[in-house]
Amino acid sequence: MVEHRSPKPSVGGSSPSWPATEKVYKMEKLSTFIAHAKAEIHKVIFPTKVQVRQAFVAVILVVTVISIFLALVDLIMSSIVSSVL
Repeated sequence: MVEHRSPKPSVGGSSPSWPATEKVYKMEKLSTFIAHAKAEIHKVIFPTKVQVRQAFVAVILVVTVISIFLALVDLIMSSIVSSVL
């Protein structure tokens, strides 16, 4: 982008075309951003229902196994502590 400067750098806003050019530039940037965002959305591969279901089952299974393991460790540790005290 070409930078527009006023004839006197200490005086701001003496060029009447500057604000209009800036708005057009911002609109071009916005439209370019939106076009790129749409292009990226089209590249996304969304999971199928089967993949979502399999991931859900895997997460539930892992959480259940870890919670049972931690419950057993807690039970063992609490029985050891209660027998010592």
